[in-house]
Amino acid sequence: MIIQTDGAARGNPGPAGIGMVFLEEDGTLVAERKKFIGHATNNVAEYRALIEALKYAREMGATQVTVQADSELMVRQMTGQYKVRDAGLRPLYEEARRLAAGFASFAIRHVPREENRRADELANMAIDEKGRGE
Repeated sequence: MIIQTDGAARGNPGPAGIGMVFLEEDGTLVAERKKFIGHATNNVAEYRALIEALKYAREMGATQVTVQADSELMVRQMTGQYKVRDAGLRPLYEEARRLAAGFASFAIRHVPREENRRADELANMAIDEKGRGE
């Protein structure tokens, strides 16, 4: 399963949402999800999107996942290229690593924002809908 994730925060920190797109290997859409997560930074929203996506993929029975995200920081932290220095991100990073380890195969890669457009739209929709009381 291919999972595209994105987190958005208006004001950084500010109202935040997450978006996730779940695809089969051939690109066929399996599901889309969005969620308002309250007040958060962009980096926290990115990790929350990853965590929620991995939980949902597990619920759907996925055993092999490839995550695509436009957050270079999160991707490089998850691949071990960067250390997690922010104390607020450490528990989110640890939860994401724990969830990732539960799959037979897990990969994460950085993609340009243009390739992650739908996940970004969903994250922003979650913020917009919460602002309207939906």
